[in-house]
Amino acid sequence: MTRRWTHRATGVTLAGLVAFTGVGCSQGSSGPSGTGSKAASVASQASAAVSSLASEASGALASASAEARRKLDGIKGGVDVKGDVKLGNVTTDGEGRAEVRLTPDNTTDSTKSFAVQVNFTDPGGNLLDTAVVTVSDVPAGKNGTATARSNRKLSGDVRAEVARAVRY
Repeated sequence: MTRRWTHRATGVTLAGLVAFTGVGCSQGSSGPSGTGSKAASVASQASAAVSSLASEASGALASASAEARRKLDGIKGGVDVKGDVKLGNVTTDGEGRAEVRLTPDNTTDSTKSFAVQVNFTDPGGNLLDTAVVTVSDVPAGKNGTATARSNRKLSGDVRAEVARAVRY
């Protein structure tokens, strides 16, 4: 049985771009007085709004990571086995979400389960999303398989890494 815990991170999507065309910065009589300063004020407000949204998204990702850590820390008697989990190539599903196949290797002599946190990152290592996947009842000496999926659409060069894996 495979169970997936997911943590939604507030995505920041800038659906529009504020464009200032024909602002009329000339000193002549063709434009109203103060147009340039009004445009600068609007641009400043837009910049502040974008900064606020980016800050909220960053906070949401930090919160999602903290929630994943809390869930993994809550597993009693678990053993850190990050090196026993292999990841495949990142692909995109039909909904635009990144996904990656993971394979935990049960190196013990009894059936075990795994909880694996997969971080989706950009090429610079910046966190884009995180997911926790449980792979239950992997037989002794065998591999289990599961698929980790991002919680939202991710575009560009998305990479995946095992942030943490617990065998229990």
